[in-house]
Amino acid sequence: MQIKENYNIQSKLTFNIPTKVKKYVELESKKELIDFLETAPKDFLILGGGSNYLFTKDYDKTVLKINIKGIEILEESENYVYIKVGAGEEWDQFVAYCVDNNYWGAENLSLIPGSVGASAVQNIGAYGVEAKDIIFDVRYMLKDSLEEKIIMHNDCGFDYRDSIFKQELKDKALITDVVFRLHKKPNPVLSYGPLQEIFKGKMPSLSEIREKIISIRTSKLPEPKELGNAGSFFKNPVIDIMDNNKLLQDYPQMPFYLIDIDKVKLPAAWLIDQAGWKGYREKDAGVHEQQALVLVNYGKASGQDIFDLSEKIKQSVFEKFNINLEREVIVIS
Repeated sequence: MQIKENYNIQSKLTFNIPTKVKKYVELESKKELIDFLETAPKDFLILGGGSNYLFTKDYDKTVLKINIKGIEILEESENYVYIKVGAGEEWDQFVAYCVDNNYWGAENLSLIPGSVGASAVQNIGAYGVEAKDIIFDVRYMLKDSLEEKIIMHNDCGFDYRDSIFKQELKDKALITDVVFRLHKKPNPVLSYGPLQEIFKGKMPSLSEIREKIISIRTSKLPEPKELGNAGSFFKNPVIDIMDNNKLLQDYPQMPFYLIDIDKVKLPAAWLIDQAGWKGYREKDAGVHEQQALVLVNYGKASGQDIFDLSEKIKQSVFEKFNINLEREVIVIS
């Protein structure tokens, strides 16, 4: 167990903003987790991969990083393989493992920053696939009783960037492992427009899909190690189809995606771009020039600078479209 006091967690955050915390604890096993919980303060923050937090000031509490590692095949059948992965494994390293071993299902989620544990909390998604599509169950420990539990994927309350771990089990459960069910036979998901065009009339290999996903992401999204960011800062808003039809009268070119007969999803990046924010920069806080959904730290922006910019964007989009953007990034103030 690593314990550091008055520790600057800048290197643990993809926004790359200096942030001192009262105590930083890193755990590498369930035993260490139990030892920590037996004497832990009542209120502490679980960091995960550090890719979904924005601190607006130093944090006068304990920050915990669960760094439990390990990739273990639990079971195999003719069609599927079930793999238990430690919550502390880096997400993209797990995706690379799946591709290297010819296991289908995770490839569209290549290069997403963060940890395996966080993937279940956030229900991460990209290019037509979400984590819920491959999660079989989630293993966690209850903060108060130290009881170990397993919850099946159907009971996880998975929704768009949401799960039971952000709702009923928030601040109550600490994820230790996630079990994934991957396909052993080719099962490409090519519904995302550019992928359809790239692989039109062709059955791509796993490595080809991963390479194209990485190419698409790197062409539009900045590498956090080079330019501080947390990926998508806002969620894509979901609105009633009647409201969408009204918007289309004024903005007939507006893209949208049908969710069901009553709801549609709008690309937040398009809304932000139309409101004039793409490429905007205010001191060292800005909106990426190639992807309006990504707020960036050009070097010396504070968390408050990034937050203030996000507030201006939210207000601007609301005034133009009457749509309230919701942050995907969690703000700690």
